[in-house]
Amino acid sequence: MNTQPSVTATAEPLLLDAALPEFRFSRLECAVIAAAPDVVHGAARDLDMLSIHSPLFDAVMWARGVPDRVRRRPVVTPPPMRVSDLFDTDAGGDQGDPEAQPWVALGERAGREIVFGAVGKVWKPTIEWRRVEPGDYVGFDEPGWAKMAAAFVVHPYGARRSLLTYEARTACTDSDSTTRFGRYWMFVSPGVGVVLRGALRTIGKAAEAAGEQSPRGDEA
Repeated sequence: MNTQPSVTATAEPLLLDAALPEFRFSRLECAVIAAAPDVVHGAARDLDMLSIHSPLFDAVMWARGVPDRVRRRPVVTPPPMRVSDLFDTDAGGDQGDPEAQPWVALGERAGREIVFGAVGKVWKPTIEWRRVEPGDYVGFDEPGWAKMAAAFVVHPYGARRSLLTYEARTACTDSDSTTRFGRYWMFVSPGVGVVLRGALRTIGKAAEAAGEQSPRGDEA
């Protein structure tokens, strides 16, 4: 007979749940990293999204330069897109131009979570962005748009490792945009997984290298 007292687990709400609690489309990838949670969180925060190399991501970046190549104009290399730029004051560039930076910070829990999001019509040949400030993101419901939110969440994993998850969610603001995004998502979802896993690999390498250099790198 089992005489052990019963234990009821209490789920801890995620910041992502507050930012986008209801969603239709999602993708989640995870990786175990040989570094402490605070080191992994720092590496995720420092991630330059343009440093992720995968066949899909490289193809997307190449395609963005096609119009300039056709017009024989020099292809402009985009500036770094660091996650930290969304959270650090005055680091995000021209906030009045949605094309400059449509992504906004939606929440951060030190050593644990980083949440950011954007609003756009990503199914168009040229994405149309709608700049929505962080305080207006949750309540934004103007028809015709897709609300996208993404999060890195770090969990302790044993004595010396961390489990890092990268989740992307999308909710659309009306049935027509849901249909449009749904068709787009069927095509791009596998590629989104490739990009998410590429980000996890990049973060893992940076975190493990930082852990090796730190005198406290073997401590969780």
